[in-house]
Order: sequence, then C-alpha cells, then structure tokens
Amino acid sequence: MRFSTQVISAGLALSSFAVASPLPSASEAKDKRSFVERDGANYTVFEHAASGAKLEFVTNSGICETTPGVNQYSGYLSVGTNMNMWFWFFEARNSPTTAPLATWFNGGPGCSKNGPCHFVNGASTPSLNPYSFNTYANMLYVDQPIGTGFSYGTDDVTSTVTAAPYVWTLLQAFYAQFPQYESRDFGIFTESYGGHYGPEFASYFESQNAAIKAGSVKGDNIDLIALGINNGWYDAAIQEQAYVDFSYNNTYKPIITAAQHTQFTNTNAKSCAPLLAKCTATTGANSACENADNTCYNDIEGPLSSTSANGGVALYDFDVYDIREPSADPYPPATYSSYLLEPSVTSAIGAKATYTECPNAPYNKFAATGDDARSFLPTLSSVVQSGIRVVMWAGDADWICNWFGGLDSANAVDYAGAASFAALELAPYTVNGTEGGTFKSVDNLSFLRVFGAGHEVPYYQPAVALQVFEQTMRQQALAST
Repeated sequence: MRFSTQVISAGLALSSFAVASPLPSASEAKDKRSFVERDGANYTVFEHAASGAKLEFVTNSGICETTPGVNQYSGYLSVGTNMNMWFWFFEARNSPTTAPLATWFNGGPGCSKNGPCHFVNGASTPSLNPYSFNTYANMLYVDQPIGTGFSYGTDDVTSTVTAAPYVWTLLQAFYAQFPQYESRDFGIFTESYGGHYGPEFASYFESQNAAIKAGSVKGDNIDLIALGINNGWYDAAIQEQAYVDFSYNNTYKPIITAAQHTQFTNTNAKSCAPLLAKCTATTGANSACENADNTCYNDIEGPLSSTSANGGVALYDFDVYDIREPSADPYPPATYSSYLLEPSVTSAIGAKATYTECPNAPYNKFAATGDDARSFLPTLSSVVQSGIRVVMWAGDADWICNWFGGLDSANAVDYAGAASFAALELAPYTVNGTEGGTFKSVDNLSFLRVFGAGHEVPYYQPAVALQVFEQTMRQQALAST
C-alpha cells in the first residue's frame, strides 16, 4: 500500500464522488439554497439540481487559515444514499478574485491531509503555514474515496478509474455553488497514489470537457492547465525494479548489499515482472492484477523494507517514507490527527464523522481489483500529449515511491519531446539562489529530484514545493530562481 502522511499543514480531508451522467439543462431543474443552524454552527445547504448533489458547509470556521480577509468553507458533498464526502476550500491569500483554482488529492488510497497551517515541532495547535499552496491559488481539498479523513458512508469506489467520475461531479456541484471559479485556470496536485489518481482524473476531465462541447453531457468545462504529482506511484513494472536499485544505490545509505541487489533483480525478472506484464490500467482480469500486486509485494517490497528480524533482508531498520529515519519515524509530527479529533474543532468546521487517517477499508477495495499493479503511464502520456503542463517531482529520501522510479517513469512518458527529455541530464534547481534539487524540462513535461526530502516534499522543503507549485500553475517549465 502507498499510504502516505502529507503534513505540510493542518490535516484537511476532502472527497469526491457521484457518477457522471448526462446532466439536465438549467431549464429542466433549479438549484436550491437554504441556511440552517445545527450544533452551534451555521450551515449553507446547496442542492445542485443538475447532478443531484447536495453541498452542506460552514463558512469561515477560524480553523487553520487565520489570515485576515481570507475566506474558507468546509463541509460535505452528498450524492446518493449515505454518500458523504468531505471538502475544505481556502481562498488564495493574494488576489483571490483572479487567482487560479487548484485541487489537492492525497494518496493511499485512502489518506488525507494538507493545507494552510502546520504543527511546528509537534505543537498541539496549528500555526499559519507561510508556504501553503493557497499563498498563490484558491485551494480545494478533497478526501476521496469515501471513508477517508472526515468523509463517511457508502463507498462504491473500487479503483482509480471508478473514482474519477465522482471527483468530476463534485467539481460540477462546486462550480454551481461558487460560479466565480468556473472560468479560472484549474490544476490538479496530488502525491503518492496520486501517480494513479492524477493522470486518470486529468484524462477523465478532458473527456468530459469534450463531451460537453459535443453536447452529449451537460456541465461546466474544467479548464485544466496543470498536473503536479509528488512522489507518485505510476507504473509497478518500472518502480518494483526501482525498489531494488534504490535500496542499493541511493545517496544516503545502502539498505542491501551488492549480492542482494543481484539476487532481487533476478527475482523481479522471474516472478514479479512477468505477472505485471499481464496487468494494465484498463485490461487484465482483477485476479491477475491482484496476483501480480501480491507477488511483487511478497517477493520484492516486503523483504526489502524489513530487517531479518521481521522476515526481510534490509541491513538496518528504516522508515519507508524517509530512509534517514527509523521505522518509528516521528516526522512529520502526527499531532494534527489529535487536533482533528477535538470536539470544538470538528464542530467549528462542520465535520460529522471521526477523522480517520489512512483507513484500511478504501485501500482494501482497491487491492481487490489489483489497482495498484495497473500502469497509468499510458494515461499520463495522453495527458502530456494534450498539452497540459505536467510536473513529476520526488523527495530523494523517500523509499516507497522513490525518485529512481519517478525519474524512470518520467523518461518513459510517450510524447513528442520524449527522446529529448530522456537524453537530457538533470541540472541544479535553485530557490532564491539556494540549490534544492536537480531537474529537467522539455516542452510541457518537467521532472524534479528534491534534496533532503522524504515522501511528503512540502513538509521537508516547503520553499521548493511552493515555487514548483507556482511555476506549474503559471504554465511555466520549472526554472531556477
């Protein structure tokens, strides 16, 4: 599992859902808006007639974002019976009326967290995060699938592909409630399992835009201009071997010996790779993909990530999200989770469920379809081919979605600039003159290795993360400053 713990900021939880189907015209149905008071909080209730979705949210809770004049909205989008997805929206701190709109989807599948506040040195209460992405853009955070974070109820999502229509419908309802954002440039940012989510969501949005233009679907165009994926899981066939190579040849400390590197390279070629070859994003039986996923974990990932005391071969105990730390890594601090369980906090933000960090239920549904083993490189390639600005970046101390696999995946993207991109060497990437990593860009695709960062890059290198975010949302190739 690619469970992750992105904590550049206070925990947020958001979600998405609702199967996308042809929507009735405005003349066929009318939206409804009302206001209610419940448990000491004032809610806006918005019923989106076109999709059948209902938004119920509180305004300006005072939690997390405390910048004067910056509005926030938090609550649920409900579609269907007992389907309640949590969202949290923060206006941009600068020029919100003209700033672009971006979404954040965490990994897992089934994890949440990110936002404009953070818990410095494990503090019990949050403080403002000066490097939050909403410094530049209006940010919508979504916990998906249902069961993640504060979202609760029936979870019908069993794969990355089945998750996408629900996300699209959430955005349609969001635009209906907040029409001022309809024409804004839109970006998708995600991490970890987002190597699956990001390409598929982007591809689905583009297909829905085409259907809207053709008149077969009613809805608002999503002006997608950027996709950013932090330490993504893209293609198991590439990244299983990257586990072997990174474990031996990373720039911090070898996890295995040279002999073990040879041993596991052979094991991968004989047991893992042949099974993965039978499994792609859209073809291959669930059972075949699940078998590939389980075999690769048992033969490659599991042994490499564990010491001999735990049935593995690793030379020392390490955290798969940051190889510089032991498995009981205290960073990023988890105090945000306790904060999100406080009744005064949940009441203020309108949460109706107990916050759950990386629950098993959503992950198990994906595991049963072998989703983890399916490659989303072809989908990512189509997104790059469409002209959308794409950045693939990775902290170089992360093991679970390490930068070796990220770079190899980027070099395998199929687009007009592919040959030039693969041949290009990485060059220093600086932020205000300080080197934060190495990168390369050709046309609309960029890759960045971030120095001294674990799985959650914005936590470890916030200035680098914000610069990457801003440049990508400006539709610019990565460039040193």
